[in-house]
Amino acid sequence: MAAALLLLLVPPVGLLAALAFLTRPRARIALKDSHVFITGGSSGIGLAMATAAAREGARVSILARNLARLEEARAAIQRDSGRDDVGVHAADVRDADAVARALQEAGPVDVLVCNHGVFVPQELERQDMDEIKWMVDINLMGTFHLIKAALPAMKARTRETRLPGSIAIMSSQAGQVGIYGYTAYSASKFALRGLGEALQHEVVGDNINVSLIFPPDTETPGLEEEHKRRPELTNIIAGLSGGMKADDVAKKALDGIKSAKFIVPCNFEGTMLAVATAGLSPQSSALMAFIEVIGTGLMRFAALCFQWNWFSTIESYYAKNKKSQ
Repeated sequence: MAAALLLLLVPPVGLLAALAFLTRPRARIALKDSHVFITGGSSGIGLAMATAAAREGARVSILARNLARLEEARAAIQRDSGRDDVGVHAADVRDADAVARALQEAGPVDVLVCNHGVFVPQELERQDMDEIKWMVDINLMGTFHLIKAALPAMKARTRETRLPGSIAIMSSQAGQVGIYGYTAYSASKFALRGLGEALQHEVVGDNINVSLIFPPDTETPGLEEEHKRRPELTNIIAGLSGGMKADDVAKKALDGIKSAKFIVPCNFEGTMLAVATAGLSPQSSALMAFIEVIGTGLMRFAALCFQWNWFSTIESYYAKNKKSQ
């Protein structure tokens, strides 16, 4: 009996040992005494992350467009964390020069969190091209502007301190799977994954880790506006997934950054999506790599079931509407 159990355990143990060797990069990011720069920091997830990072002893700088809201956010962070060194920077991430000036004013960054983002749900055929370009310019190009401006000083900082740095990019579960009504938004968020994967190759030699965060619907002012524009079918499909509070997403995001995870899911559904879409993405955890290797086939089957349900829902919706016309 003992011999049989040993034979059953040897393959998984051997696989785990191999994965422990293969998984990288590995690091621990300390927030205490570090400089954390967060965009979209005046509200929602960004404000929650800034507050939590400040509580852990980080010097925090936040960037957003509205200076009055930034000042309110600074006061809230100072009140909740007891720190009086919170920096605020008013800039539009679409303006590369303004972003570069803000980062120069803030000083070298240890942890860069690209948390900005906008979302207007609409079927592609009905959505105005200016609105599509607005989303791509903020969600994608704004991230390029931030990273490009921050990188030289971040590289110098890691050489000086010999401590790892981090670039965290806020994507979305809509950056892992496309949903009806999310065509433009998903395109802007899927692109961040390609950016992150290639960037990790470019900065791994500089001791900088990249993290991609994939939150679900989150209870923020932006979500309230989004719901006003959502097509009915989008509500039927996306409304089935549960939302999260900004504080809970912030905790998951910071935990992922500190662990130098490349893919950072925020709930159980997000973990399933992470396994299903792991592909060639980096993985620093041997245990998570083991789950991906073992679970990918099952997740693919589950994904096909979800897609079947979504297609059936869409077909039923259009069939019902045609009858009522």
